[in-house]
Amino acid sequence: MPKIETLDGASFWKNAYAHQRGKLLTKVSVPEDQIIILVDKKYLELPAALRYEIETSGLDKKELQ
Repeated sequence: MPKIETLDGASFWKNAYAHQRGKLLTKVSVPEDQIIILVDKKYLELPAALRYEIETSGLDKKELQ
């Protein structure tokens, strides 16, 4: 069974600018109207299912710069 690549969502979120957060949310298929609401929230305020999706997305921080 392959290892699931994980992104440290909490540290990325804490250190990311709004446009980087928006790019991440776009890549995990969050609708635009929701992105506008979510980019200003703290990471732990995001829905658990969305945090899981972010952390298991396989995305690399370099892709989100």
